[in-house]
Amino acid sequence: MVRYLLAKADSLNARTLDVHLTAISQWHHHQSLIDPVRDPLVRKTMEGIRRTHGQPKRKAKALRMEHIAQMVKHLRRLPDSKKNFRDIALVLTGFFGAFRRSELVAIQVSDLAWEPEGLIIRLPRSKTDQQATGFARALPFGAENCCPATAIKAWMEAASVEDGPLFRPVNRWDQVHEKALNPGAINDLLKTLGKACQFDFVPDLSSHSFRRGLSTSAARERVDFELIKKQGGWKSDATVWEYIEEGQQLSNNATVILMEKMASIMLSP
Repeated sequence: MVRYLLAKADSLNARTLDVHLTAISQWHHHQSLIDPVRDPLVRKTMEGIRRTHGQPKRKAKALRMEHIAQMVKHLRRLPDSKKNFRDIALVLTGFFGAFRRSELVAIQVSDLAWEPEGLIIRLPRSKTDQQATGFARALPFGAENCCPATAIKAWMEAASVEDGPLFRPVNRWDQVHEKALNPGAINDLLKTLGKACQFDFVPDLSSHSFRRGLSTSAARERVDFELIKKQGGWKSDATVWEYIEEGQQLSNNATVILMEKMASIMLSP
């Protein structure tokens, strides 16, 4: 067990190794066998791994509402093209739908259900839905310049997309392909837009920035926790709170009140 942990320590973080240990421990328990995870040497090995490899894992930077607005404004300043229509729809849908990149590229035109109030996207499967029971993400109509449902309509009309994959590659001649967009292209797009908007966190951008950004932005606007959780399709309250708290480390901070109090004290004679 110790050799296994040491062999995996360079490629897996401590949290993942803990998950492995839990699974191993449960298996031995169900088989009525001695649990090797309880061995003191195994515990000491994990303590050493946490000290040596315990640096905070680099996480995707949250793309907040104002960042998304900058990206869309940049795209709208460019000459009209099918690619721009697609990119605007992709960015707005990714953010407001809190989609994973695998979900975005999996959307088919047949998954779209148009209602008078907006658009409902129904997908047969997601990362946390391994039983393939499916899930739905609602995108109500809103202000035209930032509405994902409206942007999707504009993209479909510009590219004559009537069936098959919703989001597709567009080549340098502005020709739309028939196949679905590659998931990696979403990360590339976000980094390109991040550079164009002169963000100082471009290396930390990925498609997961959409999900973090939606939860952070909604929490800042005091959106109900259950509504945030529902829109992102999160199963765990802890995950949502982690995203929210990370986004509020500076704004929801005890020192803010203390500094305001100290400032008033220092102004007094």
